[in-house]
Amino acid sequence: MNKIDNTPNCPVANTLRVFAGKWKPEILWQLSQTDRLRFNELQRAVGGVSAKMLAQQLQELLRDGLVNRIQLETIPPHVEYQATPLIKTLKPLFDILEQWYVDNGVVVQKANKKYDTENSP
Repeated sequence: MNKIDNTPNCPVANTLRVFAGKWKPEILWQLSQTDRLRFNELQRAVGGVSAKMLAQQLQELLRDGLVNRIQLETIPPHVEYQATPLIKTLKPLFDILEQWYVDNGVVVQKANKKYDTENSP
């Protein structure tokens, strides 16, 4: 059964769909820092992600071509995940996002604190 393509016409939304999510940026960053990681190593490196959510996020990244899944025929058998060259094309974008937060993170944190104070029960 083929999935229906419901992607919006907005290129920004389509780009964000590929790597946005609570865990995807951290997964991509961890995989970009090393050659390969086993599932449990990746889960420990990300920290706080459940096995189910990590598996789901990895499936989406596999589907989008950002991650390779390598099945090793060892005893016991295990799986490793590896960044594809496509991740390297995101580096300039991640650098810009990092710089944006360096420049604006304090303002965002102040806004969060103000909002939370004004809207706490």
